[in-house]
This record gives sequence, structure tokens and C-alpha cells, in this order.
Amino acid sequence: MFGALQKFMEDGGAYMWVIALVLLIAIAVMIERIIFLFFRFNINANAFMSQVQKLVMSNNIDRAIKLCNAAGNAALPKVIKAGLTRANKSEVEISNALEETSLEVLPLILKRTNSLVTLAQVATYLGLLGTIAGMIQAFDAVANAAPEQKATALAAAISVAMLTTEFGLIVAIPCMVVHLLLSGITNKIIQEIDQYSVKLENLLVSRSKGTTSL
Repeated sequence: MFGALQKFMEDGGAYMWVIALVLLIAIAVMIERIIFLFFRFNINANAFMSQVQKLVMSNNIDRAIKLCNAAGNAALPKVIKAGLTRANKSEVEISNALEETSLEVLPLILKRTNSLVTLAQVATYLGLLGTIAGMIQAFDAVANAAPEQKATALAAAISVAMLTTEFGLIVAIPCMVVHLLLSGITNKIIQEIDQYSVKLENLLVSRSKGTTSL
């Protein structure tokens, strides 16, 4: 297995190692983003907000804040907590607190996900560059190599051309697929923050006016 992989890399030439470096960076980004987006920032928003709503409607703001604290690093509870801590303030103050915290949280949700697209493009371009280098070697072999060496030199050059393209695509395609999945969970978290921030603001305003309907 290791021997076949080593031969694959060596036959593809120097660009294979550069593409491998891109692969390692992409894997690190994927792991970090999956951990944060799926396990740290994400939460069952419907269940969480149902509990928050019940506590607010029963005028138990402190317990609602504790519920947010118990959610750890999840993005939505951080934003909701900011609104709850201003529960007895004016509508403008509640809205400003929710918006300010949203602006603090959103960059943490969005960061590095789009870098997977860039890494996929870099891997593809490096594969293309390796292909061009291989084709140049092939033409050089046909033009300059000794007759008895032409077949070997031409085969080596074609290997460089084909293997770098293949490896570039092997790296690029998973990057794009994972980016698609991460973008989906990112959009879900952001939409939940937008949706439930507005609902909490309406709920707190209704509470201050003596009503409890959303």
C-alpha cells in the first residue's frame, strides 16, 4: 500500500508533493470546521427556543439565561442570551444587543469554510500545471532523446501529465463536496439566529407590554 502510494507520488513528479501539501491543509480545515459547525456552534434550535419561550412567558428570565449558559459554545444561545440580559430594557436596547452579538458570532461561523473552494482551485491548477510540465517533457523527449530512450522518457513524461491532473482532481472534488455540506450547516445556523432573534425580540417586547403572544 505504502509502496504503491510512494510510486504514485514519484511518478507524478514534484507537483505531486505540492498538491499533497494542499491536501493536508484542506484536511485540517475540514476537521476544524466540522467540529465547530456540527458539534460546537450547532444546536437543536426548535427545542432550545421552545424552552426559552416558556421561561420568558413565565417571567423566569434568570433561568432562561442559565439555559443559554448551559449550551456552551453554541452560536444561537450566545445571541439569545444577549437579548435576555436586556429583557427589562427598551425595545431598541434589546434589538441592538441582539444585532451586536450576531455580528460578533457570524465571523466565527463563516471563517475558513470558503477557503476550501480556494484550496480546490489551487489543487486543480497545480494539477494542470503538472500536466503542462509533463507535456513539455514529452515534447522534449520526442525531439531530443536518444532513439532507445524515447519510449521510456515519453512514458515518464505522460505519467507526470496524467498523474498530476488526477491527483489535483482527487484533492479538489472532496474539498468542493465538503464545502457544500459545511455551507449548508452554516446557512442553517445563520438562518436560525436571524429567525429566533426576531422572535425573541417580539416576545420580550410583548412581555414588557403585558402580553405573551409572539
